[in-house]
Amino acid sequence: MVERPIRVLIVDDHPVVRQGLRTFLDVQADLTVVGEAADGEACVAEAERVRPDVILLDLRMPGADGLAALRGLREQNSPAKVLVITSFTEPSAVLPAVRAGAAGYVYKDVDPPALAAAIRAVHAGHVLLHPEVAELLTGERPAATASAARLTARERQVLAEIAHGRSNREIARALALSEKTVKTHVSAVLTKLGVQDRTQAALMAVRGGLVDRL
Repeated sequence: MVERPIRVLIVDDHPVVRQGLRTFLDVQADLTVVGEAADGEACVAEAERVRPDVILLDLRMPGADGLAALRGLREQNSPAKVLVITSFTEPSAVLPAVRAGAAGYVYKDVDPPALAAAIRAVHAGHVLLHPEVAELLTGERPAATASAARLTARERQVLAEIAHGRSNREIARALALSEKTVKTHVSAVLTKLGVQDRTQAALMAVRGGLVDRL
């Protein structure tokens, strides 16, 4: 059975950038561009319409920017993974986006093959953080550690597996559990950490020091 391509939504206010990304991504056998948007408001509307797997999101856009888009996506409980593609080179500049739920970021001068690999990685559940960003996040460790303290030993194991991008089936195999039991543990982890999805749980694992780096 052939798996369907990863559905990508491109969000950037420059038409030439969107076209360049589309041209490259559409020649990848396992990636397909399903929509484009020029600002944060359009991103949220288009995400609702086309249901992408991954959103490539620029941060600096006129009107509703990338952070507004992330807030809107969270409000509509979008399951899409967000990969920020930015011209900012200062790690602290992308921290608000990571805190708002972005699964990671790449710079706009990234090599095309590396961009494709990053899209595949966030789709698989990985969180892409540069070492500098992971280090800055350690400033939030006390609150994250307090939240993690509410987890049972088994739930901590499940969280560590989530942080490394593993599916319920892979976690079940690694921990010798049934998928139904893993699903129950995942639900408990999300509830106790006060997060909405696995990406946010993975970030919490980084902040709490449960994993060294993703």
